[in-house]
Amino acid sequence: MMRKLLLASVVLAAGVAAAPVAMAQGGDWSGAYVGAGAGYSFKADDEIVVFDNDLDGAFDDTVRTGGGANIFALGFCDGAAKGPSPGDGCRTSDGNAKLSVRAGYDLQFGNWVIGMVGDYGAVNIGDDVSAFSTTPAASYTFTRDLNAVTALRARGGWAGQAGLLYATAGMAWGDMDQTFTTTNTLNSFTPSEDSEVEGYQVGLGYEVKLGDMWLVGSGWSLGLEYMWTSLDDGDNVVAVGPGTAPATNAFLVANAAGTNMERTKDLFEYSTVGFTLNWRP
Repeated sequence: MMRKLLLASVVLAAGVAAAPVAMAQGGDWSGAYVGAGAGYSFKADDEIVVFDNDLDGAFDDTVRTGGGANIFALGFCDGAAKGPSPGDGCRTSDGNAKLSVRAGYDLQFGNWVIGMVGDYGAVNIGDDVSAFSTTPAASYTFTRDLNAVTALRARGGWAGQAGLLYATAGMAWGDMDQTFTTTNTLNSFTPSEDSEVEGYQVGLGYEVKLGDMWLVGSGWSLGLEYMWTSLDDGDNVVAVGPGTAPATNAFLVANAAGTNMERTKDLFEYSTVGFTLNWRP
């Protein structure tokens, strides 16, 4: 899917560059601008759940019964469990639309353009990973839902008669909901969650001035943009305690205090392909 979207972006960019002369205006890109963006964000992760049953800080253990059987032999799924067993299936998270607003400032030196841009976007994209145990027969699901992203990036590029081709990179901060759910009613579960996450963005874009085309004022420009976002959401450890479980409970066999569990990836990474519309006074 990612390849198709990237190919579509290249085709659209080529179409914009080949548009009528009314769109192919050069001019000076210097100055402040404000704008909005709309696109599609998507991610693809493949991960599992790992365990620390001797509580030494290393998630390299196998949770076993007193007889040595691996209670997570049923495995994992890259989605949210619909029930206590793999046979119940998993619900996967799809990509979603992204809407954003932005403001920036550029300076042009010859054909070179450099500047800064601030961006705030509503994202609504998430991912899940689930594990399944046999004793007890239960599912365990880690969920991350990213609600919004704020970014501050530098950008630089080359301006010609056809438009501005640029690269951009900078810091990003996300508003994220992290939850843990399980059908295990014997043990206690204490998740550590962090709603504020941070990381970076890198991307490429192509922007053209609209001129007086379609009765649009000369300050408007239209762009295509691809952005890669990487956010570090921490270790999100879930501490599994005794609860009402007997001492023979597999989570308590190696250590009576319980077992820690977490998902394997602490980076939330996704791509966005979309349009921008900017106005320069």
